Amino acid sequence: MARKQIPCWLCLCLLACLAAPATAQNLASLDTILIRTTRIPLTPAETGRNISVISGQSLQKMAFTSLDELLQYIPGIEVQSRNAFGAQGDISMRGATFTQVMVLVDGMKLNDPLTAHFNGYIPVTPAEIERIEVLRGAASAMYGADAVGGVINIITKGLGDEREEESEVSGQVNYGEHRLVNAQQGFSMRKGRWYAGGGFQMNQSDGEFIAGQVLDNTTLEGFNNFFNLKTFGLSLGYRLSETWRIQARTAYDDRHFSARFFYTTSPLDKSVETTRNWWNQMQVSRTGRNSSTDFRLAYRNGTDRFVFSPDFPSTNEHTTQFWNFNANHRQVLSDNLSLQVGGQLDRRSIESTDRGNHDDLHFGAYAMGVLRPGKHLSLTGSLRLDYDENYGLEFTPQLNVSCILSNLTLRASAGRSIRAADYTERYVSYNLENLTPGRNLGNPWLEAERSWSEEAGLDYRLTKHWHLRATAFFRQSANLIDYAPTNEADIPNNQNLQKGAEYFYATNITDVQTNGLEVESWVSAPLGQIARLQWSLGYTWLNTANEEDVISVYISSHARHLLTTNLVLEAGPLELALNGLYKERPARQAAAINARLSPAYQLWNLRAGYNLTPQFGLNLQVHNLFDEDYQDILGAQMPGRWVMGGIRFGLL
Repeated sequence: MARKQIPCWLCLCLLACLAAPATAQNLASLDTILIRTTRIPLTPAETGRNISVISGQSLQKMAFTSLDELLQYIPGIEVQSRNAFGAQGDISMRGATFTQVMVLVDGMKLNDPLTAHFNGYIPVTPAEIERIEVLRGAASAMYGADAVGGVINIITKGLGDEREEESEVSGQVNYGEHRLVNAQQGFSMRKGRWYAGGGFQMNQSDGEFIAGQVLDNTTLEGFNNFFNLKTFGLSLGYRLSETWRIQARTAYDDRHFSARFFYTTSPLDKSVETTRNWWNQMQVSRTGRNSSTDFRLAYRNGTDRFVFSPDFPSTNEHTTQFWNFNANHRQVLSDNLSLQVGGQLDRRSIESTDRGNHDDLHFGAYAMGVLRPGKHLSLTGSLRLDYDENYGLEFTPQLNVSCILSNLTLRASAGRSIRAADYTERYVSYNLENLTPGRNLGNPWLEAERSWSEEAGLDYRLTKHWHLRATAFFRQSANLIDYAPTNEADIPNNQNLQKGAEYFYATNITDVQTNGLEVESWVSAPLGQIARLQWSLGYTWLNTANEEDVISVYISSHARHLLTTNLVLEAGPLELALNGLYKERPARQAAAINARLSPAYQLWNLRAGYNLTPQFGLNLQVHNLFDEDYQDILGAQMPGRWVMGGIRFGLL
């Protein structure tokens, strides 16, 4: 039975009509907050970049069940999910593939060395989040490889908060269809010189049943897209003196889920996957009157067990390690000039049944400065030099300009970015014997991707509480990495391939051009004495083309038109949250499993809450409100309407 379609444009127009009469502002104050993702703290207006800030207090009221689900409703971010509730999602920004977006936790790189499919496995629970900063566009001059399309920095309360004494315990527990248990709890305590905090999140369900089909006289069995996802986090901090602090955080992320058709469109696919990640970081920092210094160490240990089918031997196991050390020093020379320098040393390694055992060492150093030559002008320049055993020596510069007028900010930016191939792109299926046609195959001779990015935009404060933004951006890329159909005869490492067969071979694709436009509206305003509205609306247009017209898997899979909206209305004890998206993208089909990627779809989530007391309330949430039939990844059917309800609590 076909699911009903509600016109997306009509829904967004209704939201606009509701919000337009109100006065509005960003979800976090644009006048006072300092952006940490820019390394030298700056107000958003001073950065010369398109940056969004979502406070932890705001996101607790939104309609979402996992961080990747939350991110897809932030303007300019596209998440291509393989299942709901956080099982797996690929994060894309400005037409960049999921491998070209950097994810940070408290300023430390999280990107998985095995595959960027795991970059959405963010080891932070919602209760631990102080705020989320989203920087759109190139940032390799600050952070090195992978920061091509943008940076998402998750700042936790333990390492990012400067508040004084506090004591807080909060959480929620929901139960829903298909035996769904959705829960999150957290605590935060700060007293004297000490801080302690932590959180827990769980999404667990038997899953929605996906009916089987009969294809060419062969029965494709039905299955449940089950998932069992858990994340734990704990932070500790101690102020050694008025200037020195030490902070540490550990987190464990465990995910077991049905991965059928996540990576293939083979009728034999009955995949089940289990991933576990242990994240640790420590920071020692000194903050003086005109200078600051910090030393940061992070360690990520990950395991992945992938079973393609229980019908025959098909298990692959991988263990990855990622050590990352950063040192940074900032000096304020005057009210108009600040400088910062830093260095990075990291080592990543893998032990894998199908990719082999490998390791790489990386060094990086950067210098950046902020100059304010006049009352209205701000200039930020960055220079970075990286050496990696995978791609050699690379130099990346960046320049950002901001002109701040009364209610208008004009901004422009230009910079170079790079990305190195991950271990999957270099070695996937390398150790397998007699590889069947149509499978992905790694290429150990891949070169690093290199891009130049430019953007120009404006931010306009329509009223005290209503901000509008518009940004045009351009990217010229060389040697982009993607999987392209390639005959066995044209593949150098073809010792395990079938003669004359076609494979998806990891390849450098040259001269890829990406152009786009972002338009955003951000609102946060009181409505009378007891009500408040928060509302964001964003539209992104994208176009990607390569001169050689190479057909590949990921480079042009992004949405050409993407609309996102997020609305939270508080009125006394009542809370109402609605988020939605609409996207148009290239249609695709997989005849082998009778799967179709439709050219457009929309998705809406709803949450209603009622606070019985200041500490206790009821919660009702509906995922996929209009029961949309859709896929983000060809073959990976997304769940239909899913209803859950429960309780929320908060103790201060």
